[in-house]
Amino acid sequence: MKMPTLVTSRGLRLPESACIVSYLMDEYADIGPSLRAKDVDARACASLAIRVHDVYVVAIQGAMYRGPMDRSTRASQIKEIAKQLNVLEEIAGRTRGVYIAGEEASDADASLFPTFVFMEFLLPKFFGWHDVFANRPNLRAWYSAMMTDPDAKAVRDEVRGGLEAWDVAGRFEKVGVVADVADTSFTWAY
Repeated sequence: MKMPTLVTSRGLRLPESACIVSYLMDEYADIGPSLRAKDVDARACASLAIRVHDVYVVAIQGAMYRGPMDRSTRASQIKEIAKQLNVLEEIAGRTRGVYIAGEEASDADASLFPTFVFMEFLLPKFFGWHDVFANRPNLRAWYSAMMTDPDAKAVRDEVRGGLEAWDVAGRFEKVGVVADVADTSFTWAY
């Protein structure tokens, strides 16, 4: 009952993005790019970015689209997303290159990108953020680089299509996002 979950051709069920990406990198190591960062420092940065994402962002990202939720909880989690974006901005600046862990895409990019599609769509549209990447030049360069990759663009289009369908179906009204954000006694935009 976890999303995402990969069911392998042998029937093994693997939840959690980092586990899925690791499995896919091992299973298809001889096909396409390896997605393993080139050196130990870059691999450490990739691992750190994935850990921050999985532990600190994924745990609260539902504040953008789930509900009903206590309004103050939603507001504090949106604030925490802004804080964790700043942490990821710093990590992305530790290595040379536009990707999270250097000059080539790695497992960190594959792990973080779908969540950023959620943020890039939902935070401006519903929470009033002017620009998710404002004052985050490393993350802006990274997201732009990801959008030049046809596979990443396909992921973005698929995820964004789902988000747009949710919007048309009134999901954000139903789960309380619209009503919560209308309460200006809370800060929603960062």
